[in-house]
Amino acid sequence: MKGSPAQPLCGFSNAVVQILRLHGVEDYRAHDVLQDPDLRQGIKDYSNWPTIPQVYLNGEFVGGCDILLQMHQNGDLVEELKKLGIRSALLDAEKDQEKK
Repeated sequence: MKGSPAQPLCGFSNAVVQILRLHGVEDYRAHDVLQDPDLRQGIKDYSNWPTIPQVYLNGEFVGGCDILLQMHQNGDLVEELKKLGIRSALLDAEKDQEKK
């Protein structure tokens, strides 16, 4: 990503951080590609994906901000997190809404 989760330095990196927060995902690694031009180019070459941030789940490349947003919107992200043993916080939020 550009920047850090605490201080994203582009809108796309910020969007990824916000999506992960919505799902209650806080334990993840992030690397500031602005600090290392070799890493910035290397990650693009490795994934064959031209944009940053890039999201990997369990070491597997998922895509960029647009893909993560799409997965969030269609519910696929909840399922992918479940495969990793992570319960999305959105499921609990839905339960709370049903109780009201």
